[in-house]
Amino acid sequence: MADKTIIVTGGAGFIGSHLCEKLLEGGNDKVFCVDNLITGKTENVKHLTKNPNFTFLKHDVSRPLKISGKIDRLYHLASPASPVDYQKLPIETMMANSFGTKNMLDLAKEKKARILLASTSEVYGDPEKHPQNEDYWGHVNPVGPRSCYDESKRFAEALAMAYHRIHGVNVRIARIFNTYGPRMRTNDGRVIPNFITQALKNEPMTVYDGKQTRSFCYVSDMVDGLVRLMESGFAAEPFNLGNPDERKIIDVAKNIRQITGSKSEIVFKPLPQDDPARRRPDISKSRKKLEWEPRIGFDDGLKKTIEWFSGNC
Repeated sequence: MADKTIIVTGGAGFIGSHLCEKLLEGGNDKVFCVDNLITGKTENVKHLTKNPNFTFLKHDVSRPLKISGKIDRLYHLASPASPVDYQKLPIETMMANSFGTKNMLDLAKEKKARILLASTSEVYGDPEKHPQNEDYWGHVNPVGPRSCYDESKRFAEALAMAYHRIHGVNVRIARIFNTYGPRMRTNDGRVIPNFITQALKNEPMTVYDGKQTRSFCYVSDMVDGLVRLMESGFAAEPFNLGNPDERKIIDVAKNIRQITGSKSEIVFKPLPQDDPARRRPDISKSRKKLEWEPRIGFDDGLKKTIEWFSGNC
């Protein structure tokens, strides 16, 4: 389908800015980047503003969004996504994922647009099943410090499914696992930007326990997965998007220290409350139905990310 009009909420954020960039590559589609900039940055999309098919709108999705004319695709990524951000902004996080999701679903319904909800691996909580596939219902503390994000994303999925069942809205649900790459904020609070920033400055690298595991997907692979899911024929069912290459956090710290040539010492601190012990996606469904899997190896992705951080720390 040529000459699409596409909305990307949270488009000035880390993943959102890379997604906007990817969507503009075709040359004919118009992309509206919507962001209230509480965690996104205009610098992330500054290079896109020269493109006549790109428009930036500063807007909080917890309020209705009015767009004249047609809309073909709507990617709803707007929400603080790192523990540092959503624990500092718990109400804003919940509003983006509740009222914000409702407003975007209403817009998709009005415009008869296809909408992709950017959900999260956090819907699985501290999982009792490993690895996590889409049939697992999760193990989430509904009143813990992470609940503002975990539960509001679970609500967003439920609301999206209700709009699909009642109003026939064409919904896609992506459960995004840990993603890394250029344009992450140095004060993001997530493990890879923390380690890289500390290593480049030869500061102590703070490791919380270190035995817990995560699986890291490079941002270009994630964006490819989001676009494939949006353009697929698979509506109203969640898809895991992430890299099944599972690594201990302590090993990630050592890896980054080695690549940067840092003299940083590793300092251990207690694990935060409700921090998942293990996290690894089962991407069998995405492999089979979307013909998608990550292509960028961890070391290659780290080198690209470290290179970017070296010029932006």
